[in-house]
Amino acid sequence: MSSLALAVRDSSTMLRRNLLHARRYPSLTLNLLLTPIMLLLLFVYIFGDTMSAGIGGGADRSEYVAFLVPGLLLMTIGSTTIGTAVSVSNDMTEGIIARFRTMAIHRGSVLIGHVVGSVLQAVISVVLVGAVGVAIGFRSTGATALEWIAAFGLLVLFALALTWIAVGMGLVSPNAEAASNNAMPLIFLPLISSTFVPVDAMPGWFQPIAEYQPFTPAIETVRGLLLGTEIGHNGWLAVAWCLALTTLGYFWSKSVFNRDPK
Repeated sequence: MSSLALAVRDSSTMLRRNLLHARRYPSLTLNLLLTPIMLLLLFVYIFGDTMSAGIGGGADRSEYVAFLVPGLLLMTIGSTTIGTAVSVSNDMTEGIIARFRTMAIHRGSVLIGHVVGSVLQAVISVVLVGAVGVAIGFRSTGATALEWIAAFGLLVLFALALTWIAVGMGLVSPNAEAASNNAMPLIFLPLISSTFVPVDAMPGWFQPIAEYQPFTPAIETVRGLLLGTEIGHNGWLAVAWCLALTTLGYFWSKSVFNRDPK
């Protein structure tokens, strides 16, 4: 069997293993998924009328629903990948990786299984949150099929980037609790992005921080593709962030995983 076929076979096995774990122990995924859904419902039904008027819409929540949902889709990805960090940390500390190291399997298949499984879970979570958004009034205004595909592709690319970062966080964490804490920026960063309010509504000194962090360009790009708003430089900036984070996370994770265990 060629090395490529061996890598594909072993990675598929590890993917099935991780998906089975997610199915048997869904509480972590559900808890992380409930965070963006609860925020969506909270901001729409409690603050929706006021926030809609604040961003230039009428005194009803429909304008704010359209503004909020793209940001919550990106926040969902950040929340979901925290589970990846915890899962990887559990594998590293419970002895199963030491067992895998003694077996004749492709070395990188363990990480690939985690990454592909996490991206699939993130995509499913995004679809569920998007369905909730549609149920409470989100509508895409005139987006073409190509724009929908581009928005979906960016969400998948963003999920891949954050997943590799989460894998690295899980590998360097001494336990699951530390992995969860180390991955908290993946939830914190969306809170200081354009998820809930436009960047120009923030204090002047804070606007560059919010504008050029990874989440805001991706949010504005998805928002522009689905709602027809201005994308500007956010498109290429979002792709650049995704490629940079994917590269960083991949080489970081590979370096830590290949390090000889103590």
